[in-house]
Amino acid sequence: MSDVAASAASRLERIRRALQSLAPLALEVRDDSHRHVGHEGARDGRGHFAVDIVSAAFEGLAPLARHRRVYAAVGAMMDTDIHALQVRARTPDEVMGQR
Repeated sequence: MSDVAASAASRLERIRRALQSLAPLALEVRDDSHRHVGHEGARDGRGHFAVDIVSAAFEGLAPLARHRRVYAAVGAMMDTDIHALQVRARTPDEVMGQR
């Protein structure tokens, strides 16, 4: 594995571990950095990621409050590893209603 690939895998794992604080029932973290090569804001080496998370921790919260919970969970990684984070945060009931 190249150093770049190892670094990306390490960041994904660190994001996943940080989000465990929200007790996710389902969690997908995707590195979309390759889609933003050359993007002005990503030149410092931080990446673009997408998170799809299902957690009871979001019950009763508006979408903005859910996103804030996710951002709080990844904390300082927003300054060191993450340039952009796309968030889809749902409750278990919302996921069940989609079936």
